[in-house]
Order: sequence, then C-alpha cells, then structure tokens
Amino acid sequence: MGVRVATEPERRPFGRGRAVSLFTLGTMRALAGPRPLADVLTAALQAGINHIETAPAYGPAETFLGQVLRQLQEQDSQARAQLVITSKLLPGPDLAEGRRQLLASLERLGPPPPGRPPLDNLAVHGLNTAEHLSWALDGPGAALLDWARGEGLVAQVGFSSHGGTDLIAAALASGRFGFCSLHLHLFDRERLPLARAALTEGIGVMAISPADKGGRLYAPPPELQADCAPFAPLELAYRFLLAEGISTLSLGAAEPGDLVWAHRLAAAAGPLTSAEEEALARLAAAGQQRLGAEQCGQCRACLPCPIEVPIPALLRLRNLAVGHGMEAFASERYNLIGRAGHWWEALDASACQRCGSCMPRCPHELAIPDLLSDTHRRLAAGPRRRLWG
Repeated sequence: MGVRVATEPERRPFGRGRAVSLFTLGTMRALAGPRPLADVLTAALQAGINHIETAPAYGPAETFLGQVLRQLQEQDSQARAQLVITSKLLPGPDLAEGRRQLLASLERLGPPPPGRPPLDNLAVHGLNTAEHLSWALDGPGAALLDWARGEGLVAQVGFSSHGGTDLIAAALASGRFGFCSLHLHLFDRERLPLARAALTEGIGVMAISPADKGGRLYAPPPELQADCAPFAPLELAYRFLLAEGISTLSLGAAEPGDLVWAHRLAAAAGPLTSAEEEALARLAAAGQQRLGAEQCGQCRACLPCPIEVPIPALLRLRNLAVGHGMEAFASERYNLIGRAGHWWEALDASACQRCGSCMPRCPHELAIPDLLSDTHRRLAAGPRRRLWG
C-alpha cells in the first residue's frame, strides 16, 4: 500500500485532540472487505485526509479498518502515524459492558503508533434523547468516559447527535465533550448556530455526511445543477460549510472515485469567493421563485404542535422537492419517518389533525395543514430503512 500524501493539505483544530483534515473518511460504507477499503484509504491519503471515523455499529467496517491499519503500519509507518482515528459506542450499556465494548474496539483497530493512546477520539454514537444525555453526563456513560480517559485509552471524548437543538446545546454546555458530529448542511442550517458556538468554545465540529444526508448531492437533479451553476451542487455545499469554519466534513466513500471533491478541496478552507456568494444567492432565489408564497421560512414559530408533528422538518423536505427538484432525496428521507427509532422523526405529515393552532403563529401566514397534506401526497411511498438502524 504505497501512498503519496498531498503536499499541503489544510488542518483544523479538533477540540482537545490532534488537528484534522478538512474531510473525514467515514467507514459506514466500507463493507466489501479490507482490500477495497485499502484502496479507498490510499486515495484518502493522496487527498490529504488524515481523519478516519468508524464504529462497531457499522457492521464489519471497524474490523476491516483495523486490518488495513496494521498493513499500513507495516508498509508505511509514517503514513500511519499521520492518521487520527475516531470510533464510537452506542449509549446505554452499564459500565462493565461499556468497558468490554471499548476494549473490543481497540482490539479490532490494532495497536496505535508509538507514543499515542490506543484511540485518538471516542464518541458517544447517537446522543439523541434525554435518556442518552443523562447516561453520558450522570450515569454509566459518564463513568465509562472517565475510565477511558483516566486509563489513557482515548485522547478525547465527544458525541454525535441526530437529536433536537436543545439536547445538543445541553451536551455542548456540559463541558464533558471535546468534539461533536452534527447534521450541518447547506439545505439544513438549523444547527449551524450551535456549531458556531461550539467552535468559539474550542469544541471540534464534524458535519455528518453533507454529500448524502445533505441532499444526495453526488447525484443532483437537473434543477439543482442549474441553480448552483457554475459550481457543482456538492462543491458549493462543501465550500459553504468550510467557509463557516466547520472543523471537518465526513465523507462515506465506498470507492476511490468518491473522494474526487475531497482531493480538489483539500486546501479550500478560505472564505467564500464573490462567485460562490453569487451562486448561493441565485440558488436561494431560484428556490423562492418556484415555491412562491408557499415557501416555509424554517423559523419554527409554528411549534410546538399539540400532537408533536415536526412541521419545520416536514416542510423543509417539501421546500427541497418543490424548490430545487430534490424529490428523490426528500422522499427517501420522508419515508424513513417512524421507521428509524430515535435517529429520525416519529410522525409524518399524515398525523396532522388540522387543528390550526400553528397557523396564527406563522409569520408568513402559511396554510400549514394544507402544505402538510401536499407534502404527504408528494413524498409518501413504500417503507424504507436507514443504512444503520
């Protein structure tokens, strides 16, 4: 596995740990075996990537990564020493079981480079509910994280979250975590203020899959391509997040070709150019023109709904489908609702009882029950499941 590392890749601080590349190689799709993963890792190194994220919940990916890391250590110890490894553990186990799970992960990943802890970063995988937060801050999870750091097994601890903004804010304010992984996307900016605040406090921030969860931007519809021109939609989405100062953007590559934009943008950490700003303005204007007076402004004034329909999340999907032709992505996400546990919303638009309590609060005077009905008509399809549930 000979590698040629990019000469001047950008590095950004990542909490209390080692600095990381602008892009992170996620292994959630590394399921074909160690050899294909070795090819992907070689391409990642050539693109200047030094941060690799894995998890026991990603099927055999952590085992495959450990095999590839051992091979890399034998063939190019200098390249192996550059890598920063993050793994994750699901919340919930008692202290004894949590210790067992962590030690099993460390065994799968293999020995670290000399002078380094066994694992650079350990994250709570899916800090999504109040129970998860209590487990991590006051329960067995707190004891587990303290033990892992006290024993020198991990350099820093963090979390990923698909939960609400209040829960994420509480986790960030706890002082326990050095980094976080959040849904931060060009087309979903709800958590961007949290990310900015975290970065100000020296907490590392990783954007969860802005290519895929951010809108399947690797396969954009014609409308979106035209809206973003002269930039590729994925290029513009990546640059938007990098210009915001997000520490690193995760990329779940299944083959070397998936890393093309990571290679091109390996040093593209600067502010938006005037051309990029103009493209973003045209993108917003195009969506607004197609949606007209039916555009949801995502202000969240409609909440709370008496039966907890997640109105802004549902109308955001409608915005994407109608405003930018992103119906395939919006339908995919919509049909995960109620089928992904605490990883995604529980109620879809069909749960609306048309009580009308949201309408007086909407500053845009939207006919929200009608828009929810239209959302369900447009996007409802057969059952789907998330990649990892």
